[in-house]
Amino acid sequence: MTETNHSHSFDSVVNWLRAGYPDGVPPKDYFPLLALLKRSLTEDEVVRAAQAVLKSNTGDTVTEDEIRTAVAAIIDKEPNPEEIHQVASRLASVGWPLAATAR
Repeated sequence: MTETNHSHSFDSVVNWLRAGYPDGVPPKDYFPLLALLKRSLTEDEVVRAAQAVLKSNTGDTVTEDEIRTAVAAIIDKEPNPEEIHQVASRLASVGWPLAATAR
């Protein structure tokens, strides 16, 4: 994949996230969402994408360290299939092409 195509793909992911979660991602969807992103993006891209859409409970942007900690937790333990399916379904409703892989 060329740099331009990869950049376009990353931008598409962020656009799908914003379309799927126009009011922001609820905390209960953080881990399943990060797990789905980790399947198709590098860790650095997951951090950048998550920073674009995640908010902490105080309304502030989630920090890079918080996201990296969450990604590390996902590596140790994936969310359950129901959580993944819930998030994948929401993103599929706005055209997320990789949501079907989460079944």
